[in-house]
Amino acid sequence: MGSAAELAAAALMMLGFPVLMIAALVPSVYAFAAAAAVTYLADHYLHRKGSYLINRLSKVRAGLSIRFLIRQLLLILLLARMDLSNGLVFYGAIACFIASYGLQAPHGALVTLIRNRRRMPVATRNVDLKSRIRIPDAPPRGLLDRSAEKMLHLDLAAVVGLLISAMTDNAVAGFVGIGITLALGCLYVLVLLPYVRGRKTPPDADTVLAAVDDWMGQYKPETVLYFSGSKDSAYQVNMWLETMEQLDSRPLVLLRERVILQNLAPTTAPVICVPGGVHLMNLDLSTVRVALYAANVGKNIHLLRVPTMKHVFIGHGDSDKLASVNPFSKVYDEVWTAGRAGRDRYAIADVGVRDDDIVEVGRPQLAPIQSGSGAPAEGRCPTVLYAPTWEGWDGNPGNTSLVLAGENIVKKLVKADPPVRVLYKPHPFTGTVSAQAGAAHRRVTALLEKAAAERAADPRFTADTAARTAAQAELARIEARLAELTGTGGVKRDEAEGSRDDVVDLKKHEEIARLRAEWNDAHWRSFPDHEHRVVTGAEPRLYDCFNVSDAMVSDISSVVSDFIASGKPYAVTDSAEVGVEEFKRANTAVRAAVILSNSAKELDALLDAVRDPSADPLALDRDDLKRYLLGPDEPTSIEQFNAAVAALARKAETRNLGQEARIAAGDPEAAELAEVLPGDPLKAAGEAEGTPTG
Repeated sequence: MGSAAELAAAALMMLGFPVLMIAALVPSVYAFAAAAAVTYLADHYLHRKGSYLINRLSKVRAGLSIRFLIRQLLLILLLARMDLSNGLVFYGAIACFIASYGLQAPHGALVTLIRNRRRMPVATRNVDLKSRIRIPDAPPRGLLDRSAEKMLHLDLAAVVGLLISAMTDNAVAGFVGIGITLALGCLYVLVLLPYVRGRKTPPDADTVLAAVDDWMGQYKPETVLYFSGSKDSAYQVNMWLETMEQLDSRPLVLLRERVILQNLAPTTAPVICVPGGVHLMNLDLSTVRVALYAANVGKNIHLLRVPTMKHVFIGHGDSDKLASVNPFSKVYDEVWTAGRAGRDRYAIADVGVRDDDIVEVGRPQLAPIQSGSGAPAEGRCPTVLYAPTWEGWDGNPGNTSLVLAGENIVKKLVKADPPVRVLYKPHPFTGTVSAQAGAAHRRVTALLEKAAAERAADPRFTADTAARTAAQAELARIEARLAELTGTGGVKRDEAEGSRDDVVDLKKHEEIARLRAEWNDAHWRSFPDHEHRVVTGAEPRLYDCFNVSDAMVSDISSVVSDFIASGKPYAVTDSAEVGVEEFKRANTAVRAAVILSNSAKELDALLDAVRDPSADPLALDRDDLKRYLLGPDEPTSIEQFNAAVAALARKAETRNLGQEARIAAGDPEAAELAEVLPGDPLKAAGEAEGTPTG
């Protein structure tokens, strides 16, 4: 529904139009002017905010153009009611509004044409196109940003002039306003014209594709991370970017949707976004030997067709969910899992994935998670992280502990004796589906804020004010430098400029990574280590919260599987109350956890393990479960991953050499296939997009 301010603006705008009609009928110029000002300002505010309500208004036939047309018609009615219908200014107003709407057509056509011509057939990051083709600068952002709204708002000069004429009974102001509106409208159209022709337009698709192929011929990518999905699934590819950067082979990230490219995290790996299936089929991928897939989606078939590379499903998390044993996984040459647990899941599910095709490679993404270091230091308040997942789409009470157990968990933690510090990091989707979950989140937040205030006034808890002040000053310095490096507030590039200019500066990238690590350290030092905190937003990250915590309470989700990498004690809430034995049987990741009921009465067992690790009854179970879920600590996960890539690349090369040998031996079928493969491997698998070959 939007924010309260947006709702108020929408209400004022919609109420303003009945007032305009009444003012026109009365007639009252002053009331009309006031109501018109309200509708203009409210409309502008909603567009500037990009309000969801604007889209809803267009769905009920109250779109932008209709709102302006109604206001103009009511102004004509006002002039008629004031007996100005026989004056030239009245006919001038009608002609002006008709002409201004006539200008909408060429204006809209030009804006659409410019945007279409600047939409690249292949968009890139970290690919040197600048030295290969000329891509001109985009038009000034002000010309295309909310262009329809700006064009319509040019009528403001005419409206003001006509209202002044109505007040003063002098036509001069009306004609001046009409002239300004028409002149600005014509000027807007004329300014756009140069950007649809000549040197201000980007090269055609064939030229861009040739430049990309030229770059690929020089770079010779060997391992591709392929991804297709919606905007909300961008995290699934983002989690693999750092791994791609650490590959021993030459990496390439291959995307299929522009919205994913727009939401891609910063990376040093080359990125190519190819929305069109035909363009993908014409891309030279002849040097690629391994293709990695993070999700099972329909567009995977466009690359799965290529026989010169081996295809691997790597997924986007390790859990007991059904997505982890999707029968579609049979289409890949191999399926890579973190540890033995993934292999066993496929065996139990019996979905057709052969055990020989499963390779255990660990979870490279978990490298930043630090292992537990025993009991908290003397005098330090232990930290317990509460990280519940969100309510999900199906209303299952077992999805999140927040609704039924959240308050009980937090109350018990803040009243613990000896005391502990609580970090509460809710899932970012919390409350988006369930009002109950949103209300529970607010109650938990209020509990922690109250407990933090009480602890701040408690003489048992003291803070090093000088150290905090120094840390806060360091935070300010780091944030200022990060803003400078990341270009906060800079001009946003369009797709063509991004493809031309977005080539990573390695020194800057490394400095940003170092500064973010320093920011995280300074952040935790900037407040007392006994202070309860609610952690929202992107920073600090979940793994940073893991590293400063001594234990965690959570729900069934990948958060639990990831936290197991730390080896620290953890608890999981059985919110659906299926019972401890059934809960552990159904969920591998909780087999070394303290299982909580909704009353959270079992939390004492978790706190005892934190305070005295030597008496922790689940410590050995956690070590065994960690190896089972995530594989051994040595060799490191990235070493295992690189070894798996190299081994599969050798298999692909062996297959390709075999095909060459068949051709050399005069095999007619292999020779026929080879006529299509060189430089265009995708065409060998079928000419029509989406049509699998036999």
